[in-house]
Amino acid sequence: MNSVLVTGGAGYIGSHTVQQLVERGDRVVVIDNLSTGFREAVRGASFVEGNVGDIELVSRVLEAHRVDAVLHFAAHTVVPESVSDPLKYYGNNTGNTRNLLACCARAGIDKFIFSSTAAVYGSTEAGVADEDTPTRPINPYGTSKLMSETMLRDWCATGAMRHVILRYFNVAGCDPLGRIGHSTPQATLLIKVACEHAVGKRPSISIYGTDYDTPDGTGVRDFIHVEDLAAAHLRALDHLRAGGDCLTLNCGYGHGYSVREVVEAVARAAGHRLNVVELPRRPGDIPKLIARSDRLREALGWEPCYDDLDLIVRTALSWEHRLAGNSFRAASVA
Repeated sequence: MNSVLVTGGAGYIGSHTVQQLVERGDRVVVIDNLSTGFREAVRGASFVEGNVGDIELVSRVLEAHRVDAVLHFAAHTVVPESVSDPLKYYGNNTGNTRNLLACCARAGIDKFIFSSTAAVYGSTEAGVADEDTPTRPINPYGTSKLMSETMLRDWCATGAMRHVILRYFNVAGCDPLGRIGHSTPQATLLIKVACEHAVGKRPSISIYGTDYDTPDGTGVRDFIHVEDLAAAHLRALDHLRAGGDCLTLNCGYGHGYSVREVVEAVARAAGHRLNVVELPRRPGDIPKLIARSDRLREALGWEPCYDDLDLIVRTALSWEHRLAGNSFRAASVA
C-alpha cells in the first residue's frame, strides 16, 4: 500500500489533516522538524524528525515508505516576522519547497498538494478575492508562497506532476473532540491569542488598527475551521488520485468577521470580559480579505461542517482550557 507524505504534519493544520487521513484508512508518513509542531500530535502515522529541505533524508523517506502523493504544509507563517526577516521565509518557504519538488521529481511522485495562503492576493480593491484575482502580495510571507506556487506550476507544466494549490484564508478552531489542537508557542493567530488571554495565559488581547475603512474600524477576515480545511485536503488528494487536473482553490467560507466581533465571541464563550489593548496597524496587514470559494465546492464537492464563529471559538477555547489544565465542558463544543 502506498503512503502519503505530510510535511509539517506535527503542526497545527498538518496534524488535523493527518488525523483525518488516518481515520479514513490512509497510510501516512510525517516529516517535521518540530520547530513549531509536537510529536504527540501525530497520531497513527509514521514519524520522521527532520527538515523537508534535506534532500537525502526526504529521498530516503519517499523510497522507504513507497510515497505516491505529498501534502506540503511545512512553512513559516508569521507575517510581521516575514517583514523583519524575509530571508528566513524565502529560505524555508521557497527554497525548501524547491528541494522537496526535486526529491519528488527524482522519485517519480506525480501528486502534490500545496499549502498556500490568501496573502498571495495582498490588498484587493473590494476586500474580496477569487482565484482569478491578481496576486500582489504585500509581505514576504505572501511572496514566498507565491514563488513556491510558480515553481510548482512550472514543474507540473512539464507533465511530470499534477497539483492542487489550496489558498487558506484565516484558519481557526481545534478538533471538536479535544484530541489535538493548536499548541504553537507564541502563536499570532487571532482566535488562538484571544483564547489564551481568556484562560489567563496572556494579560491582554491586542487589536492592531482601529481606523480601517470597515464597519467597526478593525480588520475583517474570513475564518475557516481547521477541520473543514483538513477535509478540503482529503478531497484534493482524492481528486488527484482519480486523475483530476491541476487546480488552484481558495479555502474560506465566503464571509468575514471583524477583529472586534471575534473578541466579543471569545468573551461570550469564556463568560467574562477581555482586557483589550488598542494599538496602531502592523506592517503587512490589510483592511479586509474575504474568500470567494465557489470553485472549491464545485471542483471537489467540499461542504463545510463548522461554519459558525461561536462554534469555532468554543473548540479553540476548549483546547486552551485543556492546555491550561482547567475544567471546561467538552459538551460545549458539540
